[in-house]
Amino acid sequence: MSDGDSSAATAAGGDRAAEIDTAGAAADATDRRRLGAVVLAVLISQVLLYPGVPDLVVALGAPAGIDAGMWFLVAEFGAFVTFAVVWGALSDALGTRVPLIVTGALGGAASYVALASLPGLGLGFGAALLVRVVGGALTIGAFSLSITLLMDLRGGNGRNMGTAGFAIGLGAAVGSVVGGSLAGLGALYPVYAGAVVLAAAGLLAATVDDRRRTAAASDSGASDSEASDSGASDSEASDSGASDSEASDSGASDSASETHGRGFRGVLARARTTPGLLVPLAFGFVDRLTAGFFALVGVYYFQDPATFGLSAAGAGATLALFFVPFALLQSPFGALSDRIGRFLPVVAGSLAYGVATVGVGVAPAYPIAAALMVLVGVCGALMAPATMALVTDLVEPEVRGAAMGLFNVFGSLGFLAGFLVGGSATGAFGYTPAFLAVGGLELAIALALLPAVRSLSPGAGVIGRLGAEG
Repeated sequence: MSDGDSSAATAAGGDRAAEIDTAGAAADATDRRRLGAVVLAVLISQVLLYPGVPDLVVALGAPAGIDAGMWFLVAEFGAFVTFAVVWGALSDALGTRVPLIVTGALGGAASYVALASLPGLGLGFGAALLVRVVGGALTIGAFSLSITLLMDLRGGNGRNMGTAGFAIGLGAAVGSVVGGSLAGLGALYPVYAGAVVLAAAGLLAATVDDRRRTAAASDSGASDSEASDSGASDSEASDSGASDSEASDSGASDSASETHGRGFRGVLARARTTPGLLVPLAFGFVDRLTAGFFALVGVYYFQDPATFGLSAAGAGATLALFFVPFALLQSPFGALSDRIGRFLPVVAGSLAYGVATVGVGVAPAYPIAAALMVLVGVCGALMAPATMALVTDLVEPEVRGAAMGLFNVFGSLGFLAGFLVGGSATGAFGYTPAFLAVGGLELAIALALLPAVRSLSPGAGVIGRLGAEG
């Protein structure tokens, strides 16, 4: 081949590679939007119930009061804790995510239908809690694996997790407003609406390209090619007098090691032992604890005649004051963390978040509390995508499902703690001490883990360096 032909072939190869990259980026953008919509729908279906919880639990056979509302939420999040890692590790081991997302979403929708049917069947509140457990076990699969599939996309970890955070925040905002309005029409209306939205999430998820399956197939092809090359090498070794039995034993050992590494237990073990992973898990726990606190105590706090006396719709709209900025700022703040590092967004965001949370509980008038809810949303948007992106930074692609499952386990434990601590503290001491305790915990974790975050993500650029050094 002449030099001219070689140059032409090289140029053609470069053009072809550029076309492939462009097509891949376009496909990632499309799937990013679809997966964001799936996460959005799952969150809407979940939060639709929150503003009307005081009336819903009574309709399901429970006595009025914050205790019944607490256990209604705890039942679902207890299942989240139990099954989040199971779904994630299973998807890593099977090499597929989309079918599991679809199964979780459609199963969760069926559980909502079952929940709404209980009063007509004459079954009590205990049956409702059981249905909540089953529904939670299914729904967490759709939620956690949708975020994990976003992690599999290109375009920057902060950007991808910003998309997830945007969907979470917007879903919570829409769910709280719409749920409050539906609760005014009837206690079970939000449950029926949640079933429809969650079923739509499952159908949309079925249209997404399964990046994990593609990666697994690619890995398999590479392994086959390596095995073929290894076979040729073994043949040469045999010709030179090398021992075939030793080569066979070595191959069997490698195969067994690879199978173990990719199996369910191996995936889970590798995710658990990732250095530094406990840092974002700890932040995820406390961040979700405050969210769980607002989801339960905040609803009762804003509706209590002794505080602000809002309606269910008013309480839902107030929660939206937090969730709207939380949603809208996720993507830009996630991209910002890609540029300057995770240190400042995680630490500074957490400190400001804790202060604003305390402020909501001591606000003397509703307009001040409402303004502080907006500030809580802004601070949450600063830290949330950076915290999730830190998980992606630390783990290998092969164990992302299990790692995000662990993150959601800690997050769900945080929600549970928010429900239990918030409900118990409020019942025993009142609203103000409960807000002080939860906000103070956010401040404590940010200060305690500041050196650890600095070591994991020292920052980039002028702002990042100043934060990491300061």
